[in-house]
Formats: sequence, C-alpha cells, structure tokens
Amino acid sequence: MIAHRDFASVAARASMLGELIATTHTCTLEQIPDLVAEHAAPAGLRDVVIYLADLQQEVLSPLVAEPAPAGEAQEAEIGVEGTVAGRSFQHGEILPVTVRDPEQWWVPLVDGTDRLGVLRITAPGADAGTLHDMELLAGLVALLVVSKRPLSDSYGRLVRRRRMTVSAEMEWRLMPQRTFATDRLMVSAVMEPAYEVSGDVYDYAIEGHVAHLAIFDAMGHDTAAGLTANLALTTLRNSRQCGMTPAQWAARIDEELTAQFGGERFTTCLLATLDILSGELRWVSCGHYPPVIVRRRTTVELDCPPSPPAGIGLTETVTECRAQLQPGDRLVLYTDGITEARNRQGEEFGMERFADFLTRHQADELPVPETLRRLIHHHLAYHERRLNDDATVLLVEWPGRPYPKGRPEALAGLPPETADNT
Repeated sequence: MIAHRDFASVAARASMLGELIATTHTCTLEQIPDLVAEHAAPAGLRDVVIYLADLQQEVLSPLVAEPAPAGEAQEAEIGVEGTVAGRSFQHGEILPVTVRDPEQWWVPLVDGTDRLGVLRITAPGADAGTLHDMELLAGLVALLVVSKRPLSDSYGRLVRRRRMTVSAEMEWRLMPQRTFATDRLMVSAVMEPAYEVSGDVYDYAIEGHVAHLAIFDAMGHDTAAGLTANLALTTLRNSRQCGMTPAQWAARIDEELTAQFGGERFTTCLLATLDILSGELRWVSCGHYPPVIVRRRTTVELDCPPSPPAGIGLTETVTECRAQLQPGDRLVLYTDGITEARNRQGEEFGMERFADFLTRHQADELPVPETLRRLIHHHLAYHERRLNDDATVLLVEWPGRPYPKGRPEALAGLPPETADNT
C-alpha cells in the first residue's frame, strides 16, 4: 500500500511537471528560470538555478531572466574542472553541494545524452524520491532549453566566451547536436577551434536500424571553406533522403561542388553507414583518412582505396568498403587537424599520440562525451591553444546489444570487455 505522503509526493510532482509544461508553451528562454523556480517550489525543490555549459565546455554560466540590480549578489560562473558542479556535469551524477550538510544539490542537465549544464536545487533532507524528482525536473528543463534556444540570441551570448567568425557561425548552426544515443548506439563529436572553425563539419542521422555518419574537411581556412562544407553537407542530406547509396552520395557531392565552384573548391570526406543491429560498417572515402576502431585497448586503422576529393570532377568509380565491428568497439572518424597539426616546436600531435589517448581512456569508465571533451582539451594544450587547422572527431560507440536498462550513459566509457559480457 502506498502511504499518504507518497500520494502527496506523486501529486506534487505531477502538478510541478504538468503546470511547467503548460506555462512554457509561449515563454521565451529568458523566462524559463523564473517559471521553473516557481513551479518546482511546491514540490519541495526550491531556489532552482539553471547553469549552462559554454561552447568549449570549460565553464558553467547561470541562465537568468535579467542581471541582478546593482548591489545585489550575482550568480557566478563555475569552472568545469575541479568543482563539484563540474563533476556532476562530467559524470552525469546528482551530487550534494557540500557532503556535510547536503541541503543543496547539483543535478545534470541532459537532453537525452547531450550535456547542457547542471541545475542547483535546494532540497533539505532529500531522499531517493526527491532525487528522482530532481532528475525528472532536469529532464524537462533540458527539453525546454533545447526547444527555446534556436530563437534566442541570449543563449548564444551566454555560452560563448569570445567573438565567433561568420564561417564558424554557419557550421555550428548546420551540424546536429554534439551527442545522441539510442538503446544500441552512442554518437558524440567535438570540433576546434570552436570560434574560428572554417572547413570541418560532421553529420549523423538515424534511419531505422541504420546510422548515417559523415565528416568533411573543406579546402582552405576562410568563409569560402565554410560555404564549401555547407554545400557538401546539404547535398549529402538531400542525397540520403533520395534513397541513394554512399557511392552515389559522393558522386552527387562532387557534381554539386564542381558545378558551383568550377573545380576551384573541394573537400575531402568520409561517408559511412553502420547497421546498428549487425555492426556492419560501409563507407567511401574521398581523399580522407580511413576510420579507426578502438578495440580492447588497441586501435585498428581500416583500409580502403580513397577516391579523389569531392569537387574536382570525379573521373573514376568510388570504391565502397566494408568492415565488421565487434561488440564494445568505438569507431572514430577524424580530420587531419588532429594528427597533422604541429606545435611550436614543429612536432605533430600524430596518430600514435591520438591512438594512445583513445585506448588509455577506453578503460576510464567515463561517458563518451567526456572522453572527447578531455581529448580535445589535451589536443589544445599540446598546441598551446593555438590551432592552425580545424580539428574534428566523431566517435561512435557500438555495444553490440541494447545498453543496460535502456540507458546508454550507464555503459558509455566502460572497456570493451565489460560491454561484451553485459
């Protein structure tokens, strides 16, 4: 039998979530913080503050309706590294602000598996039911933020640390969210230099039991490179929806770029499909690096005869290659800005260093997005945060079977042996 207080808790939770949904249909992003705080309080979740991660996932900034009046305390930004809030963001855990007196809590703000930030919630004496309520509230707030942010210039100003180039603006608006998962697959990506990226783009989409994957590296480091990448990616999406094969995608991209730029602009690209049920990988390469598989603390670089870059007029048949993934494999697509970029001493980051980082962190039990966040910050540190070329990584984790209890974050980051024996 359910106790009376449990009925009251369920009613309060339903009221909180239902009324919040109803009142936010016509609200703006800036109105969400006050509405969330207002409707969460009757359910025992008080003083809710929303913190959103910046573009490079280095700080968490409070989302507020408007700055506090002069003389009143402002909510401060919080670093991701070395803080409890940052740990909650990195690991996806609900954590008390202070262990000795857990009246306030950090709650991960996640849209599916795409990390947005954290909530700070006051809830003295929180029990398991209260923590569950926090998780439900965070899930709804994440959906609200994602639905409102495309039409909010305030969001862009909040999550950016400096001015962004026009080319980078085009590309971030073109690409899908950085992390997505189903019960059988997790996809995550990173890209730097975040505010000056020009020719790199990534893409993914799910069609039934097939995942479409792509990465592009357009010629140049200017706005024209961004335009080239934009046209290539848009052509790819149009071709996929026309029911074409990967080889036909490549030919169509080449045709469109050649027609538009007369052979003066081109892009390398790798276009792939992954059967989510069987693990069969099919791909074509137009002058691009082949995929890499991270498998049981080793890396396997796949081989496939590349065709010329798209945009110079393909005169030969594009070769489609195949490979079979094993349960627990991580598939990595990347651009040459990862391996070929040199530091001030003239030393390349290199494939060996890249592969070593991926294999060492395979066993760290970190979520896939956190592994990539650490990889790109390691890469930036190696180059003293000065990149002369775009560096992009798209990582796909394939467990070979449904994730435990339908929660990919429960398995993301575990070593392949664990995935294989789940």
